[in-house]
Amino acid sequence: MVFQVASRGWRAVKNLLGATALLALAGLQAAYSPAEAQGLTVLPVSIQLVPGQMATALTVINQTDSETAFQVRAFAWAQSGAGDDQLTPTNELLASPPLGTIGAGATQVVRLVLRRPASGHEAAYRILLDQIPPPASPGTVRIALRLSIPVFAEPTSRVAPHVQWRIENDGRQSLLVAVNDGTQHETARDLALGAAKIDAKTSPYILAGATRRWRILSPSALSTGASLRLTGRGDTGGIDESVQVVAGR
Repeated sequence: MVFQVASRGWRAVKNLLGATALLALAGLQAAYSPAEAQGLTVLPVSIQLVPGQMATALTVINQTDSETAFQVRAFAWAQSGAGDDQLTPTNELLASPPLGTIGAGATQVVRLVLRRPASGHEAAYRILLDQIPPPASPGTVRIALRLSIPVFAEPTSRVAPHVQWRIENDGRQSLLVAVNDGTQHETARDLALGAAKIDAKTSPYILAGATRRWRILSPSALSTGASLRLTGRGDTGGIDESVQVVAGR
């Protein structure tokens, strides 16, 4: 897919489509299907490095009838106290080659090397693979999409997630809050909270030592002290527990 727009407003459109691409990828990852962007397929869509493993590889397949260029960058992945994802450029995880061109119908292997092992808890990274579009015709630009691949590295010590749930209500809105005080990430998919509606756009990943928040769309505010039944599924099994509404911060 190639989007063509007038040169004016390029930055706004690029930002908008970049966000849309990441949301679309989240759905692809949830289904464990190959990640795709404008004729590129990347396998696998999630990487787990076991203790002692320091290298792995991505396979990038060009399914179009013309060559295409790409760029690969590595980022350390953290989650803020508000639950937002934060990506910081890192040299702890190296990608080779970081730039390349793939011929029509061809395949490129990108090797990933961890420069130092994880210690104490699981380390989390993301690989951003950007497709570099060919030159556009005068007065237009071509916008290629981006793929974001999670990479987790386990330490030699035993790790496990430990997630505690609550609902925070500040009188104006309510948030479903997951606090992972364990040493490994957890995912939370297909969440249902009684009759309440949860914002499904939130990423399912809850990193080790981090907090993730889901906005409750309706009702927007729940009574403090009430309890709701939370159901869903995670990497470690089904989620089915009673969650209490507490006063928001």
